Parts: sequence; C-alpha cells; structure tokens
Amino acid sequence: MKIISYNVNGIRAAITKGFLDWLQAANPDVICLQEIKATEDQIPTEAIAAAGYPYQYYFSAEKKGYSGVAILSKTKPKNVVYGTGIAYMDAEGRNVRADFDGVSVMSLYLPSGTNIERLSHKFQYMDDFQSYINQLKKEIPNLVIGGDYNICHQAIDIHDPIRNATVSGFLPEEREWLDGFIKSGFIDSFRFLNKKPHQYSWWSYRANARNNNKGWRIDYHLVTENLKEKISRAYILPEAKHSDHCPIVVELAI
Repeated sequence: MKIISYNVNGIRAAITKGFLDWLQAANPDVICLQEIKATEDQIPTEAIAAAGYPYQYYFSAEKKGYSGVAILSKTKPKNVVYGTGIAYMDAEGRNVRADFDGVSVMSLYLPSGTNIERLSHKFQYMDDFQSYINQLKKEIPNLVIGGDYNICHQAIDIHDPIRNATVSGFLPEEREWLDGFIKSGFIDSFRFLNKKPHQYSWWSYRANARNNNKGWRIDYHLVTENLKEKISRAYILPEAKHSDHCPIVVELAI
C-alpha cells in the first residue's frame, strides 16, 4: 500500500502546475492532502476521478481559501471520519480519516505558530490532539497519520538549527511535544529507514531557499508501532514542485 502526503498550498493552484499528471505518474493507493484552500464545489472532482481517484473526501475550513484537508483513494474506504469532534479544530478543517482493511489513514494539518496568538492556539491543538489520538488508538490500532506537522523534530531535520532555535516550528517546546507524540506509540517512517541529513519537505519562497536546499522537514508519516515490520519504503519527492512543500511517501506491506 503506497501512501503519499502532500501539502499542496492550494489544490487549484497545484492543478494548474501539473499536479494531476504528476499524481497519475506517482500512482499512490491513497494520497493525503493538506492546505487545499478550497471547498469541494470549487475543486475539479471529475478530473481527479479521471486521474484514477474516484473516492475523494474533503474537509474544508469554515474560512474561505484557508487550510482544509483531503484524502483521495483508488479504492473505497470502509469508513470515513471528518474532523475530530473538537469544535475549534474542525472549524479550521485540519483532520480527515479513512479506514481501510488493515490500516486507517489520517490526513493532518497541524497549525503553524506565526504569532503569539497562533502559537498559543498551536500548543492547545497539540495537547488536545495528543489526547484525541490516545483514545483513537484504542479503537483504531493500525494508524498512519500523514501530514504537515509544522514542526521539525531534530536538528537533522532543518538546514540551520542554531539560527532557527527561536523560530516557531523548531522551538524546544514544539520539538519536545513531537518527540513525546512519537514516543506515545508511533514510528517516524522516514527516519526509521533513512538517517541521512539534508532531507527536507518544505522550503521558504524567499532567498532562493529551495534551489539552495535550505529547508525544513515538517511533513511526516507517523505509523503506529505495531505496523513497524510492514514499513517497506519511506522517502521524499523533492522534484515535485507544485507547492512550497513536496510530497512524502510511505509504502506498507499490507
């Protein structure tokens, strides 16, 4: 089972940049999208179906042109859950989950901490999300949470850990939370198989960051520990350029 996660930074904009041709070539079984920035009626669902993904599940933010997540699948899931039931999270369209035989896949878009107010919101989300997942795992033990976590876990995951030590996304408190979240029963599938530095999934649009590979790894497929032996491949696709992020991939022997 090949699962991709991709923050597309606007699905309509990504489609104008060749996203659908790329999707057909990449050929995942399931793709988790974040920051779709559109409602379902604004998205060319028929074109996406024609690209091989007839099963499409969109969870948009109440605010127009903001946030939003989706899951596209080749096969029909047994069950789909929109949101977490936590009102302030769901108003921003940050979680959608599809349950398949043997594994459930969640698309997650964790808030960024762009200012003091949003940073406080981010920390509340992180705490509430941890509690939600702790309960969910009792019901759904085989879980893959693919998405934009807006946090670099370790120094190896960011191009300049010293200068960015006081920047949201690499704050000690954020990193400590992500470390604890992983240790609560997950595997960072990419780092499980790949220990090399300079592997990133997001680059600023400023200062020619992408061409210079001055990036951050803030997109993850976190896989529950009981699926550890089923992780066959995990990799990043930096050559896909429909967004300021790039896709990440995990392949499970399911």
